[in-house]
Amino acid sequence: MDLQTPTPKSILLINGPNLNLLGTREPHIYGSTTLSQVETSCAELATSLSCTFASFQSNHEGAIVDRIHEARGNVDAIIINPGAYTHTSVAIRDALLGVAIPFIELHVSNVHAREEWRHKSFFSDKASGIIVGLGVQGYRVAVEYVARNWKALNVVEGKL
Repeated sequence: MDLQTPTPKSILLINGPNLNLLGTREPHIYGSTTLSQVETSCAELATSLSCTFASFQSNHEGAIVDRIHEARGNVDAIIINPGAYTHTSVAIRDALLGVAIPFIELHVSNVHAREEWRHKSFFSDKASGIIVGLGVQGYRVAVEYVARNWKALNVVEGKL
């Protein structure tokens, strides 16, 4: 019997508009950790949990949709902080549903403690989980959850 090494699970982190300014934009809300620091920390954590990790950030809706499409068949789970597109993007929602990859919705700030218009998300009802208000630590929580809960993610998506 030929025992093969299991293929490492792959995680894609997607960050939407203005998250490239993380660490400098409104640090009283978003903190002082940069997106590059977040990505490095998450990549190291994913590797320690035997996962592969890639990250992507864009201020452009179409680029995010294109990256989600590219993930089809190549990525096991997506962690997405859609930024302001949370409240506006049917296109990103449809892309996530179209590729049928389980995803975690993430927000650095507690959007429910902010302006009323931030309370509505086009993603929450389809996400496998939602992380809100844990600061940049939420990214690591998401990576760890995804790495340790593949089966649960796929049950939510109806794949098991």
